[in-house]
Amino acid sequence: MKKKIISTMLVMAMLASAGTSTALAEESSLAGTTIEFWHSMGGVNGEAIDYLVKKFNEENEYGITVNAQYQGEYDDTINKLKSAQIGNMGADLVQIYDIGTRFMIDSGWVVPMQELIDAAGYDVTQIEPNIAAYYTIDDQLYSMPFNSSTPLLYYNKDMFAAAGIEEVPTSLEGIGKIAEKLTTEGGAGEAISLGVYGWFFEQFLCKQGLSYADNGNGREAAATGVEFDENGGALKILEAWLALSESGAAPNVGRGGDAGLADFSAGKAAMTLGSTASLKQILEDVNGKFEVGTAYFPSVTADDEGGVSIGGASLWALENQDETRKEATWKFVEFLVSPESQAYWNAQTGYFPVTTAAHEEEVFLENIAQYPQFQTAIDQLHDSAPAYAGALLSIFPEARQIVETEIENMLNGKETAEEAVDSMAASINKSIEEYNLLNE
Repeated sequence: MKKKIISTMLVMAMLASAGTSTALAEESSLAGTTIEFWHSMGGVNGEAIDYLVKKFNEENEYGITVNAQYQGEYDDTINKLKSAQIGNMGADLVQIYDIGTRFMIDSGWVVPMQELIDAAGYDVTQIEPNIAAYYTIDDQLYSMPFNSSTPLLYYNKDMFAAAGIEEVPTSLEGIGKIAEKLTTEGGAGEAISLGVYGWFFEQFLCKQGLSYADNGNGREAAATGVEFDENGGALKILEAWLALSESGAAPNVGRGGDAGLADFSAGKAAMTLGSTASLKQILEDVNGKFEVGTAYFPSVTADDEGGVSIGGASLWALENQDETRKEATWKFVEFLVSPESQAYWNAQTGYFPVTTAAHEEEVFLENIAQYPQFQTAIDQLHDSAPAYAGALLSIFPEARQIVETEIENMLNGKETAEEAVDSMAASINKSIEEYNLLNE
């Protein structure tokens, strides 16, 4: 794309004028450097960010100061970037959610993290491979994973015991088979509290080992259209979802990733789907009323043999044409993904430690001992593979909204499963086409 080409030319020209193709500013020139960091972490997550920033500012040996600014939700951050002046973005480092990845690559705003990694000689194998895979395109890590998560099945162990169910279902098909027993014998008001969330739809495709979009799921080149309608993956998901809904096992509890959590935490639903990062909140809300169990995110049928993709966000370095600030930015990124920082981040937020060595930190070990349910998330991550990293799509936020709308229409009896899939594909393909035309 034109923007990306222009950005690349600017980078090459600046490096040439500096007299080197890879080296960044010397460490001795970093004293007094201030970098701007935009993030979207509020609440306890924001407090954890503030702690790490304060620690870096007080302890780094380079004289770097990081000015961290909360920008609101992820969409707010991208929209603010869109209104900024190229080359003077207002931030040096920005946290962007996973589904903004393709857009950021295409934007021409960024310095691929791989450039900073190579210049510093950083060993990228320290990063969890199944997390790094999501943000790696053409063998380049474009952004640094930071707050990463996968979805889990949460279940009420007390209800399962009362119903005499010893094995946790591994598929939507399996959930349907035990649903009646959970309500008649286990005391559940509903078998599963299943929020209408586009991320879950994407995960069900990954669990089937099927692509969301063409061009290698948008990883070999920008996607030109979806494939979930042609490969049968979407219809299989929606038919299973509708069957659970019509049987009463999964009533429509609303839209969004947190929509299903309230009924579960209140002891109404025997199961729910949610992010690994929701574990501590769920345990706090349940407050000992029942024992919370965790299991792998379910497949659609027992025959599916795919894996899970990560969610969350990563850190992007912006091209502000300032080599000193780039080097300072890297120093801060390196601190954030250090084993010590990642162990602290995991313990405070519930997100994965993206650095493997964090598993050896005492803080991490103590957290796992206190919250053994989190081990499920780590096992699931390691049992998956980079092949199931998921799709990259420039219009992913819009696509996710389309998927959720059509699932709601189906559940509300406005469309059949087939019609919902057709509507999803047509609307998303139109958005992709319009975006690609504007960004040729």
